[in-house]
Amino acid sequence: MISYARLEKILKEKGIGKTELSTEAGLSTRTVAKIAKGEKLSTHSLNRIAGYLNVAPELLCRKEADNKILQILRDEKEIRLSGGLYHELQVRMTYNSNHMEGSKLSENQTRLIFETNTINMGDGIPVDDILETVHHFRAIDYCIDIAEKKLTEEIIKKLHFMLKHDTKDAALPWFAVGDYKKRANVVGGRATSKPSEVARDMRALLERYNARGNVTIEDIIEFHAEFEYIHPFQDGNGRVGRLIALKECLKNNIIPFIIEDSKKSFYYRGLSEWRREKGWLVDTCLDGQDTFVKLLDILEIPHE
Repeated sequence: MISYARLEKILKEKGIGKTELSTEAGLSTRTVAKIAKGEKLSTHSLNRIAGYLNVAPELLCRKEADNKILQILRDEKEIRLSGGLYHELQVRMTYNSNHMEGSKLSENQTRLIFETNTINMGDGIPVDDILETVHHFRAIDYCIDIAEKKLTEEIIKKLHFMLKHDTKDAALPWFAVGDYKKRANVVGGRATSKPSEVARDMRALLERYNARGNVTIEDIIEFHAEFEYIHPFQDGNGRVGRLIALKECLKNNIIPFIIEDSKKSFYYRGLSEWRREKGWLVDTCLDGQDTFVKLLDILEIPHE
């Protein structure tokens, strides 16, 4: 849907009605009527209106997401609103996702970094924990910005690069920041895709997933689990996987889920047992969705 809120505001401030706009801008009444309906105007029509009002065309309208939660995140991100959904998503998801992977930063320290770009250091806080916290904030921004785009290998690799660049791992020639792993790895004693198999397995997974219509939260959870079984990167797979899930929930108008660090044992069990018993991981992720719903309720954001 196209929002003409800024145009409507300008017209109100100048005391210009739709009939006058039609006459003075040289547009048909049918074209001007599209503004109230939220329908797309041609570039030619926008330029004529902009010329008449003496403003830049890009100030007159914007495309709004069909997903209200995504649009709220974008609006709050744009103005850097403090204490809203965007703020809390950044702090809570970044803290929990990083802490599950061994970060020593507390939630309060994570919040301080986001809110003030400073840190009250405790003993033994690794520099990488701070870097990866800031990187995770930017990765969430990226997911919000490109939410509606089709999921691709390029997007997934970029998320990995955003998380891991400038860390100590990036200095290792074999680590391959932003690219698939070069060395085999094992997770919880379980073999993952071999480096020579990763590209093939990822393409097959994406092809299956992107072929689905009406994606459900169960589909997103399944993609997440199979992604972790492939384990395409040398490190950072869990965080990338959870960011992908966020993006895909926003794309498909599904309430996202935040896996809390306190639930990580259930989450890891669910991943470990996925191919034998899918219900454990699904239940844990749905619990994470309930966590997000509670946040929406606190902020009085409708979600039905």
